[in-house]
Amino acid sequence: MLRLLLPIALLGTGLSAGGLMISALGGAPLLLALPPERYLPVHQFLVTRFDPFMPICLLTGLLANAGLAVTAPTAGTRALSAAAALLLVAAVAVSLFKNVPINKWVQTLDATILPPDWDQVDPRTRWRNWNLVRTALAVAAHLVTVAVVAATLPH
Repeated sequence: MLRLLLPIALLGTGLSAGGLMISALGGAPLLLALPPERYLPVHQFLVTRFDPFMPICLLTGLLANAGLAVTAPTAGTRALSAAAALLLVAAVAVSLFKNVPINKWVQTLDATILPPDWDQVDPRTRWRNWNLVRTALAVAAHLVTVAVVAATLPH
């Protein structure tokens, strides 16, 4: 199972970490710099590009690492894989309960008619902060998965 699951885990965590790093390093700063009437259509456009790609990547890494947590050949690699899976569970939870609700709300807005209390409800800083949390979790999961690779290489 190791030969099947480990490359899948590495691919899933790598794509997740990379995709989230793109949004953390480029997307969020860009969105914060735009005026609200430009921010809304750009955010709406980006969300349709990252969904369902990012959830698929996160779940692929999570399921493969969960499989390794059960089937990996040593207790150490099983523990590392379980840790990576738990980090991805946390990243998925942040996505589902923090970022996705913001994305869904932004999708309902019209850039030509901003809410009158926009200064109070502008979600960009909140979205960026939660995105940084899930990015850190996904990068940590990828690093742990890389450690599983290192632990399984012949000495």
